Amino acid sequence: MDISSTGLRVLRQIAESGSFTAAANQLGYTQSAVSRQAASLERSAGTALFERRPDGVRLTPAGLTLLRHARTILDCLTAAEHDLNGTVPRAELVRLGLFLSAGAALLPPALTRLAATDPQITVTTTEGTTPSLIRALRAGSIDLAVLTSRPPHRPLDSESPRLHTETVAETELVVAVPSTGEFVGRTAVHVDDLVDARWIATPASNAEPLLGVWPGLPGRPRIVHSARDWLTKLQLVAGGFGVTTVPSGLAPVLPPGVSLLRVEGAPPETRRVLVARLPGRPSPAITAVIRAIAATA
Repeated sequence: MDISSTGLRVLRQIAESGSFTAAANQLGYTQSAVSRQAASLERSAGTALFERRPDGVRLTPAGLTLLRHARTILDCLTAAEHDLNGTVPRAELVRLGLFLSAGAALLPPALTRLAATDPQITVTTTEGTTPSLIRALRAGSIDLAVLTSRPPHRPLDSESPRLHTETVAETELVVAVPSTGEFVGRTAVHVDDLVDARWIATPASNAEPLLGVWPGLPGRPRIVHSARDWLTKLQLVAGGFGVTTVPSGLAPVLPPGVSLLRVEGAPPETRRVLVARLPGRPSPAITAVIRAIAATA
């Protein structure tokens, strides 16, 4: 096969982004340039590497096989660049991805613990949705991902080999409400009392369900505000502009004016907090980061 390093980088970015358009935006290329690179890769490989779907692009089994080798080749090229330039690579760098609410409650104490136990390790972080973080893991753009899972806790994706996952905590889904008004002084609310509530929710997509509305709520929820940022959502709650669901683990970082209520009259909604990585033996630095997350989750 005659495959260029540019082609391998395009392959990796398509795997992470999930579409040719998003890959082009990340790489600073035109979409047609990415499409040409993809076609050239498939000609060189002699087989289909990409599966075009209505919701984007996924790698075929052959594409995933090439991706595994691409990660190794690109890492070797980076090491060669360091050697030629006389620079020292940061061998203790761990790239961590987190689901959107983990940064506030989980990340600071985990990094504080890691700084005390393993100060030589540098952690860089990025937030994302579960599908985007899984793609980044598969592409080798991050080393670890902190994700959530809801019952029945199916595998994170259908690709092979399976991602290695470790449960570090379980948390209960609760409702964040204003500390004043109709909910003042309460510790719980019946699900029937939430039917007419004004909800603050994260927009749904093909890959991610609606977040912020109680699962299984009878009837059609009345969504009055749509926001992805947790600080925005909680500040809207504090101002009395609606309610939203949050994991109970956010309790230590709630802004003033927000209370958390358990939901009665409905099955409890529990979430697992997982740390996911590619299969195989993890490096000592990755193991240390997992240990720090597990100790503080």
